[in-house]
Amino acid sequence: MVKKVLKFGGTSVGTTERIQHVAYIIKKEISAGNKVIAIVSAMAGKTNELIKLSEEISKEFDKRELDVLLSSGEQVTCALLSAALLKIKVKAKSWLNWQIPILTDGDHSNARIININIERINKYLDNNDVAIVPGFQGISKTGDITTIGRGGSDATAVAVAKIFKADTCEIYTDVDGVYSTDPNKIPVAKKIDKISFDEMLELSSLGAKVMQSSAVQTAMIYDIPLEVKSTFTERKGTKIFSQENIDYTKSVTGVAYSKDDAKITITGVEDRPGVAANIFEPLNKAQINVDMVIQNISSDTKTTDITFTVKRNDVQKTLQILKAKSEIKYKEIIKNQKVAKVSIVGAGMVSTPGVTYRMFRALSDENINILAISTSEIKLSVIIDEEKILKAIKKLHTIFELD
Repeated sequence: MVKKVLKFGGTSVGTTERIQHVAYIIKKEISAGNKVIAIVSAMAGKTNELIKLSEEISKEFDKRELDVLLSSGEQVTCALLSAALLKIKVKAKSWLNWQIPILTDGDHSNARIININIERINKYLDNNDVAIVPGFQGISKTGDITTIGRGGSDATAVAVAKIFKADTCEIYTDVDGVYSTDPNKIPVAKKIDKISFDEMLELSSLGAKVMQSSAVQTAMIYDIPLEVKSTFTERKGTKIFSQENIDYTKSVTGVAYSKDDAKITITGVEDRPGVAANIFEPLNKAQINVDMVIQNISSDTKTTDITFTVKRNDVQKTLQILKAKSEIKYKEIIKNQKVAKVSIVGAGMVSTPGVTYRMFRALSDENINILAISTSEIKLSVIIDEEKILKAIKKLHTIFELD
């Protein structure tokens, strides 16, 4: 008997017909003698609908009440899926976050799971009953409902798999695995059968929307095998494994991109110790995530230009903070919100010479100018003009033989 955590995303439970289809997937697992904990997201589009309702009330909707509001989406799915299972003679019960409970720590809308009571659900599973658990949420030590960020159902699934010592964690979505790039943009993208945690973490953090990056990171830390599968086909999915499963023979595994970046350049900054800290410390305190950072020293060695990237929705906040810091002396601040980030990821990059050159030459051949560069052992990212992102993805996908 195998204990499985099955997570179903918003598109998988987007309609009542799809929820009934998910019920049959679970019934198949129960018929095979497995124990099942199902983690569910809100029905596709419901979270956005709830956010819109909150904005109609107030643009500064209370964060505690927003968590109460947004958590209702997953609760609706729990009840519908439990009822669908009962209809086909599978014993099931929905367990809301406070009934288990799922304990969290941290701020509203950005909490993290720290523990889950396992006794009642484990006893329930012993009778071959299915436990339906809402993703994306928990309850704080003070008894308040909290949410754990967009895409948080993945994080819930991995946390449940870890704490309940599940044998596998399967992520059901609307695609049949992880692809070498976005198949909606590049039809020749191919499904990856096996991928390492490291590669998947890079892809998910760079814009690949198959899995939330924090969930991949948790699975990597606790060595919880993952599999991304399609709710709508029976094809084999993508297995995500630990480090020893990395395929070093292929230099690049996938091409990822994101179109929500902005580039900020501060020119004529006085070049002295502590200047960079003065710039980035207040951004850190404001919880603004800074990605790429480039510093160019002027020929007189007295001033420098500092370029960095942030998410587009943080641009105005970033500019306000920088202009308010009187101790930062500079000539001007230049922003560019029409940029995109394209990245190549692959464990084989470590042992394959010439990958950087091939990427830069490929972009040059397409007359694509590189505005910023960031590297790690298994990732190479560049910032380019947003209008050329599709051309860049196609070229890199072909050059690294991923078609």
